[in-house]
Amino acid sequence: MPHVVAVLALTEAVGYDLTIPSMVFGAAEGRYDVRICGADSKPVRTLDGYSLLLDHGPEALAEADTVIVPGTRIGGPRYEGRLPAEVAEALALIRPGTRVMSICTGAFVLGAAGILDGRPATTHWQHMDQFRQLYPKVLLNEDVLFVDDGDVLTSAGLAAGIDLCLHVLRSDHGSEVANHAARYCVVPSWRDGGQRQFIERPMPEIGEASTASTRAWALERLGGDLQLECLAEHARMSVRTFSRRFRAETGMSPGKWLLGQRLEHARRLLETTDLPVDRVAADSGLGTAASLRQHLKANLGVSPLSYRKAFQAPRS
Repeated sequence: MPHVVAVLALTEAVGYDLTIPSMVFGAAEGRYDVRICGADSKPVRTLDGYSLLLDHGPEALAEADTVIVPGTRIGGPRYEGRLPAEVAEALALIRPGTRVMSICTGAFVLGAAGILDGRPATTHWQHMDQFRQLYPKVLLNEDVLFVDDGDVLTSAGLAAGIDLCLHVLRSDHGSEVANHAARYCVVPSWRDGGQRQFIERPMPEIGEASTASTRAWALERLGGDLQLECLAEHARMSVRTFSRRFRAETGMSPGKWLLGQRLEHARRLLETTDLPVDRVAADSGLGTAASLRQHLKANLGVSPLSYRKAFQAPRS
């Protein structure tokens, strides 16, 4: 018999997330029976301007071998840390031992249900702070694309749901089946790195901060020798005063900030140029290709060549 997957659509649902389980598991040649259901019989609104009339109600949860909660903006779990009564009643139908998964902000629903308490989990990087405030008992990991904690699995935002479903497919039926599904969906069977590589980190405004002009000066010279003493001298401060004020203004030490900016510059060079990796390392102040590879792997989980392959814009 096919493995029954119930996808719980909750208002306001993320339409993209809702399609992922059907797309991925549906490509596994009849091994799964995917049913999209609601917590009640009402139409489910999406964030994309349309509503859904579903073929299944909450009874599908009682028949499921796997339950998936896609992304949603449902008020109680997203903003108040509680479950609406109808959602709590629907989740109570899930049989013990059923595999439970979330995609993107669906993790808020599992968090409100207490399913993630004391467990490692993840969600979309943009909502990490809010999640921590609402569900402090969850061991949140913002660096990964998905977390597999046995019978409870969570994914980061949006397309990371594809990574999670392919991982489950691989665990259930092996790499050959997962690779076939990935080829059918025209997506990579496995993506290197975690979601940290997708997080936006805009530089703070220069403003009137006392070390701001030195930060701007350093950004123009990332490939040079920027020792702490050199930065302090430019700011016309002692090393001790400069370090203290720098940390107060940026929340980090000068060395950690400088490494972050050099990595950002290296990423831009990898995305926008065809420079050799050793030249990218030198121009960004990271020294050698080996050093760049080590830092990129530690911070983003990918090699320079893998990062360039994933993010470099196509050339005409």
